[in-house]
Amino acid sequence: MKKMLSIGFWEFIARVILRNRIVFLSGIVIITVLFAMQWKNIKFTHSEANLLPDDHPVNIEYKAFLDKFGEEGNLIVVGVKDTTFFTPKVFKAWNKLMTELQNDKEVELVVSVNDLKKLQKNETRKSFELVPFINPLQTLDKKYLRDIKNELFQKMPFYEGLLYNKKSGSIRSAIYLDKKIVNTIIRKEYVLDKFIPKIKAFEKETGVDLRVSGMPYIRTLNAQSIVDEIGLFVGAALFITSLIFFFFFRSLRATLISVLIVIIGVMWTFGLLGLLNYQITVLTAVIPSLVIIIGIPNCIFLTNKYQQEYQNHGNKGRALQRVITKVGTATLMTNLTTAAGFATFIITNSEILKEFGIISSISIIALFFLCLSIIPIFYSYQPAPQPKHLEHLNRNYTRAFMSWIEKTVKYKRTQIYIVSITLFFVSTFGALQIKTSGSLIEDMPKKTDFFRDIVFFEKEFDGVMPLEITIDTKRKQGVLKLSTLRKMDELQKTIEEIPELSKPISILNLVKYSKQAYYNGNPEYYELPSSQEQAFIASYAKNTFKGNKKDIMKSYVDKGGQTARITTFMRDIGTGNMAKIENKLWKKINQVFPPDRFTVHITGKASVFEKGTKYLLDNLVTSLLFAIFLIAMLMVFMFRSFKMVVVSLIPNILPLVITAGLMGYFGIPLKPSTILVFSIAFGLSVDDTIHFLAQYRQELNHHNWKIKKSVYATLKEAGVSMFYTSVVLFSGFSVFMLSSFGGTIALGGLIAMTLGFGMLSNLMLLPALVLTLNKRLANEQEFIKPRIDVLEHTDEEIDELERKK
Repeated sequence: MKKMLSIGFWEFIARVILRNRIVFLSGIVIITVLFAMQWKNIKFTHSEANLLPDDHPVNIEYKAFLDKFGEEGNLIVVGVKDTTFFTPKVFKAWNKLMTELQNDKEVELVVSVNDLKKLQKNETRKSFELVPFINPLQTLDKKYLRDIKNELFQKMPFYEGLLYNKKSGSIRSAIYLDKKIVNTIIRKEYVLDKFIPKIKAFEKETGVDLRVSGMPYIRTLNAQSIVDEIGLFVGAALFITSLIFFFFFRSLRATLISVLIVIIGVMWTFGLLGLLNYQITVLTAVIPSLVIIIGIPNCIFLTNKYQQEYQNHGNKGRALQRVITKVGTATLMTNLTTAAGFATFIITNSEILKEFGIISSISIIALFFLCLSIIPIFYSYQPAPQPKHLEHLNRNYTRAFMSWIEKTVKYKRTQIYIVSITLFFVSTFGALQIKTSGSLIEDMPKKTDFFRDIVFFEKEFDGVMPLEITIDTKRKQGVLKLSTLRKMDELQKTIEEIPELSKPISILNLVKYSKQAYYNGNPEYYELPSSQEQAFIASYAKNTFKGNKKDIMKSYVDKGGQTARITTFMRDIGTGNMAKIENKLWKKINQVFPPDRFTVHITGKASVFEKGTKYLLDNLVTSLLFAIFLIAMLMVFMFRSFKMVVVSLIPNILPLVITAGLMGYFGIPLKPSTILVFSIAFGLSVDDTIHFLAQYRQELNHHNWKIKKSVYATLKEAGVSMFYTSVVLFSGFSVFMLSSFGGTIALGGLIAMTLGFGMLSNLMLLPALVLTLNKRLANEQEFIKPRIDVLEHTDEEIDELERKK
């Protein structure tokens, strides 16, 4: 490693690149073509991210639930709240819509008012039978439809909360998709190409607005939004970063070659996704844009260095060689630290984060080699820079900004420390106020129709996010025992008392409905049967539904009658409330279900996601600490001084603390999207530190180890590139705020803000610390005489090596 980073090694690399330009360009073209051939393997995710590892107890419980009862997320609900619903025209159109949906091969079952069945006692057979609730021959009669509405709302409590809201008068239908297609592309094709057109046709025919929700529908439109935004991010990132690049350099050629480099980088990224058979998720979807945002600063740094070299001695060949020779190690280290910030996600046990870390870190390293190869080769074929191309090096606004920075560092060092310490303590207090969020829908695009429909169902039917409770009685047919049913009834009453949860559905509902049917449909008897009634009523219910495909209860008891399932739906409960709800449920569960006789689990997608967020938080705190440790080791390797590592880390940790403080004060919770901010921003912010300290070492040699002159010269020399790259990164990450996803907006905005603080910290706090502490360091000879083979090299060193050769 030491040999690889030596001055002779980089001179060798420069010579190889510039003497084999055609070979390098041909190799890049071939690799790009090979990666392009992998695009056909790119797949899009068809389910929400599972943040827990496969062997986690919560995941094991959830998979056991799916094995026993099948996929839970196969329900699509269609709702309507309109006074004209029970009129002949609208009801006829509704009947037509539901019939068409039932005839679709992708649909397993439709439960709707128009085709509703009710239980009726057959005294002759001493059993129940399912009879149509509505006579289709009378649906053109307005009075008949009014009577039907009244009977449904007043006499059929079994369907309350499932098909109607008694208070508001809203109606909905339940469409159960074939469980085999729920996590496949067939679901997407059905929802987009068949289901939605039928919904729109109904709305056009009747003028009635339908509301649609349910996990299959939400997943499909959410995934489609992700796909749509990939193009938006790539286009916006290219536009804003290339525009800033052109504004700085005023060179169309330099701008175009930089754009070409990042486009090749994006092509390689998509190729990697296809080669490794990774799905495009909400995280991997942003990597192409990250490649652009991180790649352009690389181009800025190398282009700026080339022009500075040319301005110094006017020799294009020497300038091209020294772009590689002088800054090869520093540029490599900055890219390694950035890649390390992403690579730390690989140590988590979350598959979605591992894939994100692997693809992003490999893409960043590949981008470094693209920039290091293409930029010198491109300029070797171009004429020498014209004076107008070098004007930006002495532009007024950059000189004024850097002059202000230099004066602040020179004369107001105490104020810098006071402000930094104050910000640290104030931000630390704010960071302690941060809460975590495990909401499934919090980050979904809030301006879309499907999100507004989610809000509708939360208001009318208390949510669409499933929460499941399984009760194992540990004995065959234990579920239908009256003692078990009474315990379930106690638990369901507790669920109904929790305002964030909907009315639960279980076999208990059917047993109560059976008693109502036995007493000729009197809704006053919608309750559990007595000990005398239970024996025959329970058997009637079982025989009535046995073998019936259209039995909505068949998924609520396993085949042996040993395990029961209670399903409720949850609102978007906000930060921290999930644990409170589970505590209430467990308190009741522990009271009524003795653990020696029953095994009870709370599961479902909402619960798994919330626990996944907590698990992710713990893992990402570890990964952030690992990122700091890994980057600190790189700094130790570069500077051979532990104290210089501490000095270099302080200006980069402070921006993270400030961002965390702002999150606490403004109520931005920790969630999968915002947790990523800290590792990514830290890896990027450290780049400025490396550039500054590498240039500082060079200035020390140039100024005979005079510390103050070296620091101020470093600000003038490296400050411009640090300013340029920080502006590009800030603007580039701000592009993500164009997203409709709350998580992506938070990710982009918080990283941009952190990098803004990081730039000021590295331009002001870092040089202030070096000026204050470096005398002591110099006396200990820890930093003054580091290994020259690992830092940016001075002109004298390079000239000496050239003379020897």
